[in-house]
Amino acid sequence: MKNNFRTLLFACLASAFVILMTGSITISLAFGVLIGGATYVTLKSRANHSDSQFISAWPEVIDHLMSGIQSGLSLSESLVGLATRGPEILRPAFTEFRNSLFLNGDFESAIEELKSLFHHHGSDQIFEALLISKALGGSELLSILRTLGDFLRQDLALRREIEVKHSWIKNSAHMSAIAPWILLLLLSTQPTTAIAFSTPTGIIILIAGLCMTSIAYFWMNRLGRLPQTPRVFTRLAHSETHNPMKVTRYV
Repeated sequence: MKNNFRTLLFACLASAFVILMTGSITISLAFGVLIGGATYVTLKSRANHSDSQFISAWPEVIDHLMSGIQSGLSLSESLVGLATRGPEILRPAFTEFRNSLFLNGDFESAIEELKSLFHHHGSDQIFEALLISKALGGSELLSILRTLGDFLRQDLALRREIEVKHSWIKNSAHMSAIAPWILLLLLSTQPTTAIAFSTPTGIIILIAGLCMTSIAYFWMNRLGRLPQTPRVFTRLAHSETHNPMKVTRYV
């Protein structure tokens, strides 16, 4: 809701600015739609950036768990300690885990709540290893966590390298998409241009330009999107194993 309000606000401000510059309602509406769409995509990309911060924090979580277990804490105590000593961005989630564990005393249920909250393959692997260790009393938990930590760090490093190499290409594509509209804004300060785009033909050209810019932008982002590793350890898999007719899906 907050993002929708910001999108509408920026669209209205852009329309007001353009109509003051050009005096053309049609051109101002076109720029309002363009700026509104760009604002929405920017706010959405910020949300994706927040997700990437969550993912980047998991190696640190593994380090905290290994440190706690090596110092003699139980698995539950190590996880509860992440509510105060873990990565700051993950502390609210582990605070919920602590409250759920203290309230119900069900370790497996609290872990499943964390898995559904983070919905990421990396966290699924960590929590599944913890569940197996808790159920079977495995002595290889530290080795498993160390292996998972190395794997997640390598995966993050590779993705960051790819993102850096693709960023300049994306920035060039963004400039190519916005350049014709900047030229239109400059030309629209001339009364003849503003009048030309107020005709039915001019309106059709503006609509076609908006559609083509939107299609090119979203197609470019789709091509540049990195594939995500699918989740394997979800409630879906466990439900199908025990009761194929009743499945709860968290993906």
